[in-house]
Amino acid sequence: MSTKPDTSGATAPLVEIRDLSVYFQLRGGSLARLFGRDTGTIKAVDGVNLSLQPGEVVGLVGESGSGKSTLGRALLGLVPATQGSIHLHDQNLADLSRRRLREIRQVVQMVFQDPNAALNPSMTVEEAVADALKVHGMRSATERHTRVVEALERVGLSPVELFLTKYPRDLSGGQKQRVVMARAIVLQPELLVADEPVSMLDMSVRAKILQLMLDLKNELGLTYVYITHDLATAKYFCDRIAIMYLGRVVEIGPTDEIFANPRHPYTKALLAAIPEADPDKMVPRDLPRGEIPDAAEPPLGCAFHPRCPEAVAACGWESRDLRDLVEEHWLRADAAYDEEKKVIGDLEQLDTPSTSATLGTGGSAEVRAILERMKAEDTSEPLWSGVTAIEDAGSGVTVLFEPAPSPLLRRAGGVQVACVLYPEGAADSEG
Repeated sequence: MSTKPDTSGATAPLVEIRDLSVYFQLRGGSLARLFGRDTGTIKAVDGVNLSLQPGEVVGLVGESGSGKSTLGRALLGLVPATQGSIHLHDQNLADLSRRRLREIRQVVQMVFQDPNAALNPSMTVEEAVADALKVHGMRSATERHTRVVEALERVGLSPVELFLTKYPRDLSGGQKQRVVMARAIVLQPELLVADEPVSMLDMSVRAKILQLMLDLKNELGLTYVYITHDLATAKYFCDRIAIMYLGRVVEIGPTDEIFANPRHPYTKALLAAIPEADPDKMVPRDLPRGEIPDAAEPPLGCAFHPRCPEAVAACGWESRDLRDLVEEHWLRADAAYDEEKKVIGDLEQLDTPSTSATLGTGGSAEVRAILERMKAEDTSEPLWSGVTAIEDAGSGVTVLFEPAPSPLLRRAGGVQVACVLYPEGAADSEG
């Protein structure tokens, strides 16, 4: 485990992220663009707040599509911020020009996931590591050579003379990642954004690369943003962990606290997915149902609620949830699909996110009877707790759900969590 930074004093954060959002406009067809139709927006990062203390290792953890890599790239200006700020040394990176961002990259560097893609196959190791020095104005070939040798020695590629003239094809996966690390530290940065730096490596070398990164942190005073889907490596490497889901931080706190007492149901699900090394030890896998929702149209209320095993009435149920439930009902072997489909009618109108859902063409009493059968099939289904009323509507019914905003991060014990199970004031009752 890394040495914890001293945050007891009044040390100013190295990085201060406030209300950061990164949105991407979907590109529709040519006709949609011609007539100016809205083709949708993906909120890859949506209102994130995060501070990094000097010497700290903060992990961004989540499934693919959670926004963790986009957040890391925003720190380097590789993707523009839609709104919010990223302050580094009293400069807002979100407002800087491309030229100024290039200068900032002497302070902030990135370690990419795939060393094969990160290294130019036509460059030798020395050329690859020295290239950043050349780009940032170091004209002396002698000085560049000296800095390259120092960087390669720090990452454990010695004797250096054996590696300087080699090409990426001549190196193992672990050696290539060490070259990538050398290229990242050769500019003497303060912050490294490491995006899945060991996921492409064999298991036998992952621990060695992580230990190298910790050694570099202690020797050079580096601060890390460690991006991963693997909580097991985050436990080894990080001081704090921020759990991300669909562009938002849903839980953040000290690593030990996250593992010892996870609050958010999504955090619990990620921890449950960690493989157990002992084949004789059976571990229950209470994993989330369904798949990650469409980031272009995330669920109303809490984004995790359609998959959450602990969902309650206030989570933000909606029309699309009812459609999913009706379709699940029809997949059961005893469901009278043909007869019920005539009564329920087309479900496509439920695809528009709404806290009301109108369905049915065969009479309101018949639709109510089908809904009652669905409810009886699984009395523990949390969607029904979010229904405030079922009203007659012509030849069908309208199901009304309790409106709910997306929950904000709130203090709960030693962490912050965005979940309705931890409402305002609940932290006072926690030990």
